[in-house]
Amino acid sequence: MSADLALSPAATQAAAPAAAPARATIRSAADVAKLVNQGGAAVSNARIVVAIALGGIFLDAYDLGALAFGLKDVTREFNLSPAGTGMVASAITFGAIVGAFLGGYFTDRIGRYRVFMADMVFFVVAAIACALAPNEYVLAGARFVMGLGVGIDLPVAMAFLAEFSKLQGKGNKASRVAMWCPTWYAAICVSYLLVLLCYSVLPESHSNLLWRIILGFGAVPALVIIAVRSRYMSESPVWAANQGDLEGAAKILRQSYGIDAVVAPDAVAEPPKRPASWRNYGLLLKGVYARRTVLATVMSIASSFAYNAVAFGLPVIIASFLAQSMLTTILVSLALNLLFAFVGGLIGVHLVPKTGAWKLTVTGYAFQLAALIGLALVGKPHGAPEVVAAIAFLAVFLLGQGFGPGAHTMTYASLSYPTSLRGVGVGFNQTLMRASSTASLFLFPVLAAALSTKVFWVIALAPLAGLIALLAIRWEPANYDVDAEDF
Repeated sequence: MSADLALSPAATQAAAPAAAPARATIRSAADVAKLVNQGGAAVSNARIVVAIALGGIFLDAYDLGALAFGLKDVTREFNLSPAGTGMVASAITFGAIVGAFLGGYFTDRIGRYRVFMADMVFFVVAAIACALAPNEYVLAGARFVMGLGVGIDLPVAMAFLAEFSKLQGKGNKASRVAMWCPTWYAAICVSYLLVLLCYSVLPESHSNLLWRIILGFGAVPALVIIAVRSRYMSESPVWAANQGDLEGAAKILRQSYGIDAVVAPDAVAEPPKRPASWRNYGLLLKGVYARRTVLATVMSIASSFAYNAVAFGLPVIIASFLAQSMLTTILVSLALNLLFAFVGGLIGVHLVPKTGAWKLTVTGYAFQLAALIGLALVGKPHGAPEVVAAIAFLAVFLLGQGFGPGAHTMTYASLSYPTSLRGVGVGFNQTLMRASSTASLFLFPVLAAALSTKVFWVIALAPLAGLIALLAIRWEPANYDVDAEDF
């Protein structure tokens, strides 16, 4: 702890290292970061800020997966050619690529709060436009705008999760960042449940409304977030302090953390040591950050390629490879995501404070590699034993994704960089990851048509690449004070 940081005696007791002081005098951005790392009061708005940031991630996942079951209906309603179907399906991912790059820069440049609030407007407008789209061009344009929101949201949401969490112990930075994973799967499950509900209650004559209802529902959680933002949301105190605004940081600590923080009379507000700039993207490939960037990028590309091919293709796999009805497809997809991907994500959140992200991710990739090899060996199931085996391998894949790369690709992308580079770090990572997602969403149907179940041999190369990268670069971001690198 800095000698310049004036703390109450209770805060310095070794028996309670995770408790933040009731009163503190701050003289620098480093002091603000240390107070955040210690955690706030037992009841504070910081937890609500984290919950709202996770709500943004929920929207990302929901909007990306919402059209999975409705694309055939869109194709039929608008009489789309294969190219038109591809345009509608891929518009959101292209928007996300652009949004991630822009969002990374603006998150560091104008602050987390402003970007997050502007981002929510994208979701509302785009969701309503999708629900009311009169033709495929309006739908594709609205999905592109929605993709901008998705891309912008991840850098700012990860910054909030990292910068409103303590460094060590239960609910630490790595654990909070990993919460993006079960939140993501919860959103996928909600979309499945909504599809199931509409599938059950809509009469056959109104089945063309299914995809409009699913897409339009995305505006609801965005409106809820907008409604509560003014009461609970605030700027990141660490980002504000890094900009030289110690008074603003002290105010946030008082409001969000329950810390009676005051700025020392002799404190001198310093300009940012690393001002936000487009050139900061280049810093990610220099010095100590180069290895971390390479590792985080390989992990994200490998994870997104495999996950998109399997998880977003899950309805296709179950319906085509296992020859099931639409209702069974929905139910099995929901059960697999809820019982294995979602539960796996919760396991990753629970274990990472003690185990670390590296071991969990290596184990998760090993699960995935074994599952994909198993799926390739089983091939197209014939008979009940092979069907059970194929579904079991899908479950193992999703479980490994949940506690391993699914949870911790963002741990690596977010916690490999200090506050000054976190926005561009996550933005760069997400730009490449979204490009990988686009490629996998395009290639999976093509490869599946050409190779049938042998496609799993190709998909297995992704977790293998992730394993090789982790074994070559043994970087552990959990419980490491990366924000101190700014000072």
